Amino acid sequence: MSMPDIPLFDISAWRAAGIEERAALAARLDRAMQDSGFFLVSGHGIDDSLKESIRESSRVFFALPDTAKQAYATGVGGRGWIACGREANAFYGEVADAQKADLKETFTLGREEPAGDPAWFVANVWPAEVPGLREPVTEYAAQVQDLYRELLEVLATALGLEPGYFVERSKNAPYTFNINRYPALSVTGTPLEGQFRVAPHTDWGILTILDRQPGYGGLQVQTLDGEWADAPYVPGAFTVNIADLLARWTGDRWRSTRHRVLPPPQADPNEELISLIVFCESDMDRVVMPLAPPIGGGTDYPPVLASDYYREREAAAAVD
Repeated sequence: MSMPDIPLFDISAWRAAGIEERAALAARLDRAMQDSGFFLVSGHGIDDSLKESIRESSRVFFALPDTAKQAYATGVGGRGWIACGREANAFYGEVADAQKADLKETFTLGREEPAGDPAWFVANVWPAEVPGLREPVTEYAAQVQDLYRELLEVLATALGLEPGYFVERSKNAPYTFNINRYPALSVTGTPLEGQFRVAPHTDWGILTILDRQPGYGGLQVQTLDGEWADAPYVPGAFTVNIADLLARWTGDRWRSTRHRVLPPPQADPNEELISLIVFCESDMDRVVMPLAPPIGGGTDYPPVLASDYYREREAAAAVD
């Protein structure tokens, strides 16, 4: 099995670098985006205590009885609580198996301030039972969005574009912030054959910025030869991956790589993990056309309106 190329990118070095050094750092990411579509980001300056505060408050919420959480219930694409059994991810073009829904529950939030079509900027839901959740979530999301804009500059540089190319096209973008709880095997019971905490899939938009906890039932990435490999973990570093719309934008120069979260493990039947996942997007009124070679990879996709693309993917993942 070939191991995926998932480098550690120190963004503090990028911040301090001159033009030539930045070009070299960006070129390193370009190679990885063609191989794995994944990289790790350290040196970002986002405090670990902020992440732990979110996890602590979210554990209080997830520990509530389902009858209490039902007051905040929503579906894929909404704001609030998505119960276990309400989402089934699948690779684009495949049909998700609703009978093998993902073994997770989610509290989902997003950008509220209007910046375009109000359908994409829905008010967040804040559980009255967990008053400590709102402040760290709001601060964390703002800091991750700042990091997102920096990463867009890095990626534009890697393609030989003006650094602000993607930033200018994402100024009015929404984002989705999912707090995913992956319950233990002692809670879920034995998974069905082919059932996962999150089934094999690709992400939908531009970039995903993930803060994950290591575990037996953790993240795996599909390699170029179709095998599965454990994603590397570095304490304090974010796991970042290219999503479908950006891969399409680059004419498949870069890969939106299939990945999955393994089922709750028998090796540790009490393992419970919480992931903080920010799905970063483009402006919803953006018509995305593949960049022409030599910048783009040469796949000639038809133009697509970003909002149409996202809604199609939401519908495919939802379980009624």
